[in-house]
Amino acid sequence: QVQLVESGGGLVQAGGSLRLSCVVSGTIKSIGTMGWYRQAPGKQRQLVATITSGDSTNYADSVKGRFTISRNIAANMVSLQMNNLKPEDTAVYYCNGIIAPTRVFEWITYWGRGTQVTVSS
Repeated sequence: QVQLVESGGGLVQAGGSLRLSCVVSGTIKSIGTMGWYRQAPGKQRQLVATITSGDSTNYADSVKGRFTISRNIAANMVSLQMNNLKPEDTAVYYCNGIIAPTRVFEWITYWGRGTQVTVSS
């Protein structure tokens, strides 16, 4: 069974930094695009950043220049370095992965349970 487990959330002052990590475990044939999404109270879940298996990245305009997504293929891990955090970055951050658990190219989308990031002003 595939699981995505996030870590690294917490409380930080505006201007500070946090690093989120997500580890994929279980039976895995192949991992495709992975990403981070966030959901603030009363708002819809929104894309933060994605990274493909070829290391192409995509960012929401609101985090460009402040957040950096990276992946360690050998460790089945994706990370999100968040710098110059703002109060509006406060949200639950979810790891997302497009993964083939049993056969190559039979992709399934998986989500982690989320980690809280709170930025105080």
